[in-house]
Amino acid sequence: MAKLFEELGDWEAVRERVMDDNLLRMRTPSASKRIFWEVTGRLKHLTPAQLALLRTGTRQEQGHLLWLAICKRYRFIYDFAVEVVREKFIRLDFDLSYDAYDVFFNNKAEWHPEVEGVAESTRKKLRQVLFKMMREANLLTQDNQILPAMPTPREIEVITADSPSYLLAFPVSPTEIQEWLS
Repeated sequence: MAKLFEELGDWEAVRERVMDDNLLRMRTPSASKRIFWEVTGRLKHLTPAQLALLRTGTRQEQGHLLWLAICKRYRFIYDFAVEVVREKFIRLDFDLSYDAYDVFFNNKAEWHPEVEGVAESTRKKLRQVLFKMMREANLLTQDNQILPAMPTPREIEVITADSPSYLLAFPVSPTEIQEWLS
């Protein structure tokens, strides 16, 4: 979809092409529509430079930029990345347990009543999807060990040009961030 957007320059035109040609290979139009809106909802949060790197970058760069798009779209996930994942990484505690997520979720529920009303089954599904996304971004192993992000100079450039605070969404040390920003 990022490549189509580069070609067409308009998300509505991208939607038409994706739906007309069933580019997502979904069985039903409603499934295609749902997936399209979810993916473009994330991609729209990337800057033009980030989208360009997403299209042309390495698999690692693409994974990191998709993780960034998710963090920019969902504040809850950004907060989890910063407050739990990054903090554990800095403390050299690389084990990311489901319990750590559950504690974070419960703490957020105390401050946000809309979170508190989420059904237990939905909470578990959200946790499962979040951990899967982290694995796909190569930030988490299959046995839930946090992996250090090693962004390339191109990634650092497009992320910091947007906002240096987005570097906090990745398991990196404060020293590395200081070096990148100087």
